[in-house]
Amino acid sequence: MNMVDIITKNARMYPNEIAFVEVKPVTKVKKAISWDEFKERINRLANALIDRGVKKGDKVFIYGRNSINWLEAYFSIMTTGAWAVPLNYRFTSDNIKYCANIAKPVAFILDEEYAGVISAIRSDLPMVKNYICIGSFEEMENMEDLIKKASSMHPEIEIKGEDECALYFTSGTTGAPKPVLHVHKNLVCVALNEVTNDRWEHSESLLMLPPFYHLAIGHLLGCLLAGGRAILLTERITPQYIFESISEERISLVFLLVPWALDILEALDKGELRKEDYDLRCWRLMFMGAQPIPPKLIQRWKKYFPEMQFDNTYGLSESTGPGTIHLGIGNERKIGAIGKPGLLWDARVVNDKGEDMPQGEVGELILKGAGVMKEYYKNPELTAEVIRNGWLYTGDLAKMDDEGSIYLVDRKKDLVISGGENIYPVEVEEIIQRHPKVRDVAVIGTPDERLGEVVTAIIEPKSSEVLTKEEISSFCEQNLPRYKRPRRIIFDQVPRSSTGKIEKPKLREKYSKVKE
Repeated sequence: MNMVDIITKNARMYPNEIAFVEVKPVTKVKKAISWDEFKERINRLANALIDRGVKKGDKVFIYGRNSINWLEAYFSIMTTGAWAVPLNYRFTSDNIKYCANIAKPVAFILDEEYAGVISAIRSDLPMVKNYICIGSFEEMENMEDLIKKASSMHPEIEIKGEDECALYFTSGTTGAPKPVLHVHKNLVCVALNEVTNDRWEHSESLLMLPPFYHLAIGHLLGCLLAGGRAILLTERITPQYIFESISEERISLVFLLVPWALDILEALDKGELRKEDYDLRCWRLMFMGAQPIPPKLIQRWKKYFPEMQFDNTYGLSESTGPGTIHLGIGNERKIGAIGKPGLLWDARVVNDKGEDMPQGEVGELILKGAGVMKEYYKNPELTAEVIRNGWLYTGDLAKMDDEGSIYLVDRKKDLVISGGENIYPVEVEEIIQRHPKVRDVAVIGTPDERLGEVVTAIIEPKSSEVLTKEEISSFCEQNLPRYKRPRRIIFDQVPRSSTGKIEKPKLREKYSKVKE
């Protein structure tokens, strides 16, 4: 099975049912498409690409915000046998040229919003032969026109599960974006895990908030495999618009990043958002991931939504995104753990020699399963470093309890070594997050002449609160051993990527010379 087969199956089984709804809450514009319409438009765009010389194994860039048109581009590229290469719409011109020099795309599909930016660097992208605009731009072909004129027949191109289909450039939070190459069976794997983990029913619907250029799109692939309905909130993500969409569209599953969940809780705390103003009875599951989830956050959530199901999902770009490990619905007693391996996965915690660590001791988390990427494209050395004997070495430090539940401790690269002591920032962040005046927190190591590094806490107070360093120091004295307490406390906004991850390289660069 491949991803194109799944769409064909849905168009056959549920031709007139709604597949996707695009909601623009600010302008009050709504757009919907059925499975049969979606499949026909994919075929038409695929044939238009083939007519322009796109063939199996070619690469096609997609650059834009979440939309039905974006999904049409994504799956039409796969229908040709080419590779879809989604780009972060926050990438700079230099980022795009860097990615193009690696991928060598033959075509570029992009939102009208970014047409001017891309047009300005066309001379630096000589490998791109065709530019297609989602919207109108005089120097580019219009995607809608191509769809109207092309054949609706399904292209007769053989696509196997082992065929390459998607090249994702990582967000670059730990360096230059790395090109992660996936085959169809990898994407099918994440779809199967999502359906199983989330207990999907065909009649259910998903509110899809994370960006499609990231492998968080795996959540949507689970919805797609179930033949469910996905609602795309495309203009602004606010607590009010989230609740409004859930109520009006009868949404049952919502994936939230930590910042969005915090925004909702703050709005509820302040009375700016009232549950009783919305019909939320359809909302059965809130699940989270992309970073360690503070237990305090879930405890606060459960006070407002005691009956709502909760799950925590772990994955990374190299394992095709979410669902690799998950907490499991009904396992709230294990909040703080990332859980156990999903349906098609196995996991171990090992030392530097690849030997299993004793129960409760910290080692590196490694994964094995059908979702492990094919490779870092054009980088065999790095591929061999992270994939050994079929096991993916994640770079994440973890430990396992007596029930086999895995607890994420930290990233190897984020480990702070102060005076010879290993300190895991996530542990310190979890404690500070419990302070009632703290909205968000990031802990890093900054240089120190005597200790090598010291623990530095960048704290973002709640907007309505006044917080002092003395309060934080006193709180840490009561809750942390001396060597783990922050030596430096800085009040500032905590930068997060569009997928919710704390951008610690930015913080280390900003505060590496700070001495307080």
